[in-house]
Amino acid sequence: MAKIAGYITLLAGWLMGMALVSWRYLWQTTALHRSEVCVRTDERPPPEVPRELVDEHCQPDAAGVGELYHRLFSVRIEDGVRGPGDLMEQVKEDLNLAAPTEVAKFYKTSGDMDDLRLGDEFVVRMPGPWDGPVRVVGCGPDRFRFVTLKGHLEAGQIEFRAVPEGDLLRFEIETWARPSSALVNLLYARLRLAKEMQLNMWVRYCLSIAHVCGGRASGGVTIETRRVLDRGSQG
Repeated sequence: MAKIAGYITLLAGWLMGMALVSWRYLWQTTALHRSEVCVRTDERPPPEVPRELVDEHCQPDAAGVGELYHRLFSVRIEDGVRGPGDLMEQVKEDLNLAAPTEVAKFYKTSGDMDDLRLGDEFVVRMPGPWDGPVRVVGCGPDRFRFVTLKGHLEAGQIEFRAVPEGDLLRFEIETWARPSSALVNLLYARLRLAKEMQLNMWVRYCLSIAHVCGGRASGGVTIETRRVLDRGSQG
């Protein structure tokens, strides 16, 4: 009975989070360009995590359950006043600058408070059973990348980056992740609750980044999803 009650509590937390993050999404008129394909292997597998940043707390995609979901969220920004480096420097200084903080807020748990460097750790506080610990495993002038840590509902990596595209700027969030447990797999892949909540959250992040950049989203937000079946081919 205690186990069933725990599942009910967890599901209630997910539903509450879904309602919160979806409220603004329901009222927005931004065009969303969605595509999803199922592939045997991924032509763009997750990057290698530097060996010196791997320990028993890491939760790479191989530690997850079910299919790997490779997702790319992107927005083209026009009339922006910041280049890729300037924009990402500002985001690194405050990860909550574009985050929908009523449902996802970053708190630094390891590292200098006024900078973002390799090995720094954060926890993302979210409604219900949403807390997500992560570690910085990639950091460049125009990007940074996290690996999930034990306790996160996903197992994998996520990268934030800004790249020039002609006269425009493209901001991208790319994830390579599996659900961390059979229950999360049920909520993500079967019931699709977590999957849609993730989409809504990162769509809002992309749109907020356009405002941070001093510009506006051009042509909406694109969401590409690749469901990868072959576990053995992934890093």
